Amino acid sequence: FTSPPFPKAPNASKCKHKVTSVAGHVFSVDFPSQYQSWDAVDPAELFHAPVVKKPCKGSVVKHLQDEARGVNFIVLWMDCDREGENINFEVLDCCMHLMSGGGGATHYDRVYRAHFSAINPSDIIKAYQSLGKPDKNQSLSVDARQELDLKVGVAFSRFQTRFFQGRYGDLDSAVLSYGPCQTPTLGFVVQRHVQIETFKPEPYWVLDLAVLKQGRICRATWESGRSFNQNKVNSLVIKCREADPPCKARVTSVVSKDKKQGRPTPMNTVALLKACSKALGIGPHAAMQTAERLYLSGYLSYPRTESTAYPKSFDIAGTLRQQAGDNRWGSYVRDLLSEGHNKS
Repeated sequence: FTSPPFPKAPNASKCKHKVTSVAGHVFSVDFPSQYQSWDAVDPAELFHAPVVKKPCKGSVVKHLQDEARGVNFIVLWMDCDREGENINFEVLDCCMHLMSGGGGATHYDRVYRAHFSAINPSDIIKAYQSLGKPDKNQSLSVDARQELDLKVGVAFSRFQTRFFQGRYGDLDSAVLSYGPCQTPTLGFVVQRHVQIETFKPEPYWVLDLAVLKQGRICRATWESGRSFNQNKVNSLVIKCREADPPCKARVTSVVSKDKKQGRPTPMNTVALLKACSKALGIGPHAAMQTAERLYLSGYLSYPRTESTAYPKSFDIAGTLRQQAGDNRWGSYVRDLLSEGHNKS
């Protein structure tokens, strides 16, 4: 980077950049040692117990501290979602007190956050030239969620494990885990499984009328839709066939409407997983792994999102140019580039 070498130090003639990474969260939450005993601690006590943060890997903490020692600035480049914001502050907990000059939190004015939606040169440069600050409130929301998950999960796991032990002979009751997400999801799966297993197909009949006129076929829709009474449908067919004079179809009115088909909008995470499952037969885990690889390669914007709009910084033209040479859809992409694309 040049002119200036670092945007937040415009008077510096040169700047040394040190780049490193973490693999997910640096810390996890747990109960202190006095709450670890299943026998000595009532599950209800866990809702009022304190929680502590423990390093996921001590080597990661040491590595961050070694790299941060004596630096003048810290720029955080985590994914732009709540979890990424929380990891930002986990990194700062490891590093900020080791910055040049010491003093810990007093150096927050020299901490910056890069906001980007895709990993491609234009997005990275834009993010670097418009650095902001990390969002403490988003990080705190993740802290709250982690504490709730821990307390609800551990308390209910201990309670139901004790409750069901010895009640069913074929139940593996070593640990019956409970999760705020996994257990309700399991309930939906079981409910759907029961519906499938107990479903009894029942035959039904429909009237399908096709009128051929001057080489064109017009199909009429039966107002009743479908009927589970075969005799009723058969009697209507016989009535039409034996009518004297023969039955005729008459058009009583014509209604014309203009229909506009909007362009596809960007997908949020749920829509992406549904489309992959329905159209491609790809399960959620494999779909997210593939989407994240494409994101890291610069082909997609960040896949874990609730938004259906491209951010202002996303380089659509640059992304399209990467696909212009493909022998399957390259010609369509080139038309978009020549005629102009609309940004949703």
